[in-house]
Amino acid sequence: MIELRHVTKTFPTRDGGRASVFRAVDDVSLTVERGMVFGIVGHSGAGKSTLLRVINYLEEPTSGSVLVDGQDLGALGERRRRAVRRSMGMVFQQFHLFRSRTVLGNVAYPLGLAGHSRREARERAAEALRFVGLEDHARRYPEQLSGGQRQRVGIARALATSPKVLLCDEATSALDPRTTGEVLDLLKRVNTELGVTIVLITHEMDVVRGICDGVAVMADGRVVESGGAYDVFARPRHPVTGALVRSALHDVPEGAALERLRARHSGRLVTVPVTRDGTDGSGLSRLLRRYELDFAVAHAGVGEVQDLPLGSVTLELRGPDDAIDAFLTELAGAGEAAVA
Repeated sequence: MIELRHVTKTFPTRDGGRASVFRAVDDVSLTVERGMVFGIVGHSGAGKSTLLRVINYLEEPTSGSVLVDGQDLGALGERRRRAVRRSMGMVFQQFHLFRSRTVLGNVAYPLGLAGHSRREARERAAEALRFVGLEDHARRYPEQLSGGQRQRVGIARALATSPKVLLCDEATSALDPRTTGEVLDLLKRVNTELGVTIVLITHEMDVVRGICDGVAVMADGRVVESGGAYDVFARPRHPVTGALVRSALHDVPEGAALERLRARHSGRLVTVPVTRDGTDGSGLSRLLRRYELDFAVAHAGVGEVQDLPLGSVTLELRGPDDAIDAFLTELAGAGEAAVA
């Protein structure tokens, strides 16, 4: 659905009074398959939002190509480019709703701009509000709604034009955790029930874990790692990715938390990954019995990514050192990166 080929976006700037160039997006190549929920994640200033604006050509790339549904936006005239842009809905962090318009009026607004009659615009807007569960709020105004409800209005407005692609720029970062979960559930419905491809910009790896099929990690304008969401979480290759994953999983005790575990547990502490293709609970138990090791669970942090288990369990092992060493060697031989 979306293909970026060596896309770069630069902006003129000044450095100590001298003219310079800032590379907000630097030689990015990505493919987003039709029907995916694809996350673009990174710290503030990584270039994520600029990349999103390049995808719908609100920012024209300095170099490289952007293809949407097989059409090279750079090769199109402005009229055809606008038509492609209308196939991409936008959801923003700060909602961008008109305070003077009702909820229904906000959702109907882009339909009027697209040339629909007032009656058709209101009918389609009402249908979009039903989908997001706000049909009873049609006559209210944005100031009368909670943040989560306003974001639902924003999603309804984006859906009213029947887009093929939904671009979400930090759509949950202004919301509390419970409301974030509700909005992510709604976006997943948009994807599965309507078949809309979603590109989600976020700095929160928890958002990626909750909804995304694929992910690209950005740093300093470049994509430093990309792939299936589970694979990126389970085997991060770049330090930036590793730090983001740890912030979401909280599965490996570190620093003061590790010292508290050592104070409470006199045995040897070993952290064992839990993955979709790693040692399962029964296999781990058999291995512990074989080496006649006593154990206690000192810490556990196991969640899910794409409905598959991911995390780790930290065990306190008690037994002869040579038996523990043999246990760790066999784990390593089975592909488990156990860490003492």
